[in-house]
Amino acid sequence: MKLKKLKWIPMLVCMMALAALTSACGIQSDLTIGTQTFTETKILAEMYKALIEDQTDLKVDIIPDLASSPLVLNAVIRNDVQMATLYTGEIFNKHFPISGTKDRAKVLKEAQEGFQKYYGLTWMDPLGFENTYAFTVRKDLAETNGYSKISDIKKDMSNMKLGVDTTWLERSADGYPAFSKAYGITFGQIFPMEISLVYSAVANRQVDIVLAYSTDSRLKAYQLQTLLDDKQFFPPYDASPVLRSDLLKKHPEIEDAIAPLIGALDADTMVSLNYQVDIEKKSEREVAIAYLKEQGLLKS
Repeated sequence: MKLKKLKWIPMLVCMMALAALTSACGIQSDLTIGTQTFTETKILAEMYKALIEDQTDLKVDIIPDLASSPLVLNAVIRNDVQMATLYTGEIFNKHFPISGTKDRAKVLKEAQEGFQKYYGLTWMDPLGFENTYAFTVRKDLAETNGYSKISDIKKDMSNMKLGVDTTWLERSADGYPAFSKAYGITFGQIFPMEISLVYSAVANRQVDIVLAYSTDSRLKAYQLQTLLDDKQFFPPYDASPVLRSDLLKKHPEIEDAIAPLIGALDADTMVSLNYQVDIEKKSEREVAIAYLKEQGLLKS
């Protein structure tokens, strides 16, 4: 337990140093948004910042690259940051008692009620997309064989080569053994690899199918198609803005400012926005502002 706690020290020191620097420079913010290391959370943070500063009198800062969603969540709970994008599947990390359901609407309800009750956080309705595990194939293979959902590959499973994140093979609750039992699918060959390598591996025909992330920009870059999880094996990970409730009570205008984003961002849109940053090398702020202007959401 002591060793686990030590892992927080570098990030806490970093956040304290940033706070001290901000204060020393005379820059005061009313709200700080924390982000994870991956692109979409940074784009969304820039959208929140732009909308809030455009439509309220509040000043917003962003602290990027917090190591994980649990770390971001704990930063909001401790009031080191006041807002973030989080995913409904976070409830499976034992923050409070849950039913264990994988129904998207029920998981959302448990996230909203649980984080409000136990931590005083407002978990808003989803932005419109989820970022979860997704089995993925080349589009040409999907079209040739009629693959649109995971169950469709069962007829060809013995001839298929799977490329997959090494850690997923070892997880008992939602890893390969449980998946195989749920779907009745056992692949002919399995190639463990880093998650960052699965996209090029399937695109280059080294494997036939991979387990990827559903909003990764490389899905578009490599012309890949995700398959519907028709048995709802993977827990839902719908993205939502999450804020401290005491902040919203003081500044309800924040919720009004970001409300146009709720339900407005589907998975294809998020993949495209991620692509502009990861592949086309635009900045997160540039992509966020362009999208908001395109949608007519900024007053100035």
